[in-house]
Amino acid sequence: MNEKQFTQTCIVCSKPSAEGIRIWNQFVCVSCERDIVKTEVEDAKYNFYIERMKKIWLDQIS
Repeated sequence: MNEKQFTQTCIVCSKPSAEGIRIWNQFVCVSCERDIVKTEVEDAKYNFYIERMKKIWLDQIS
């Protein structure tokens, strides 16, 4: 029996994925979650991730 996996669009990379986490009704794929966790403050990607996480917060309070 084939089970159809439900995919969601990641708030960070905008790619569809079946695996990840939900933060206040927003989806973050496993790949982005791992990148966010291991990104150092000095890394060029840090500000990008901060802005994407800020979108989750702003969507929640609006």
